[in-house]
Amino acid sequence: MWEELIGQEFSVKALKQASLDAKESISNKVLPGFSQSWLITGPPGSGRSTAARLFAATLQCEENGCGKCVSCISVNRGTHPDVHVITPQGLSYGVSDTRNLVRESSMMPSLGQWNIIILEDADRLTTEAGNALLKAIEEPGRLTMWILCAPSSKDVLITIKSRCRIISLRTPPAEEIAELLITRDKIDKATAYFAAHASLGHVGRAKL
Repeated sequence: MWEELIGQEFSVKALKQASLDAKESISNKVLPGFSQSWLITGPPGSGRSTAARLFAATLQCEENGCGKCVSCISVNRGTHPDVHVITPQGLSYGVSDTRNLVRESSMMPSLGQWNIIILEDADRLTTEAGNALLKAIEEPGRLTMWILCAPSSKDVLITIKSRCRIISLRTPPAEEIAELLITRDKIDKATAYFAAHASLGHVGRAKL
């Protein structure tokens, strides 16, 4: 399953370990450095949304990301009831929307192990919206996991990013993008390598 996130070996290792720690924490074990608030950063095409989705699936999976169980499949399809992917409806996140999100984050999971909030474009939080979100990020519910995404930690309000553990993705190498296109999308080698180099490290653009 994690093979989708190419060129990010260190980040994948960290997120897999975080999922194992999360499972330990459910048993009321206190783990040093365990976090329920994450910020995934990286340039366009590096796989921020993919990383957030795979992390969410791994958190919900009893086998730590098998890719085949109901939890993994439903998260990857966007149908899991306890994984909420939030995107701004306008240019930025409004205070009222953020307050509704905070209320939603306080709920217990209905089916999975965690109530997971994936907040896309966290750099588009206004100061007021960030203030409304701050306490929920700083002191999340017992079974709530926050996963924020942004191009760079510098773009996120300092009060928010200081409460999160940061995972930084890099631009994936063209060779690894090409191999993904060949193995996953069955694109011929010549076309795959041309698309990979032309995409300038943007996996989604390369597939197009």
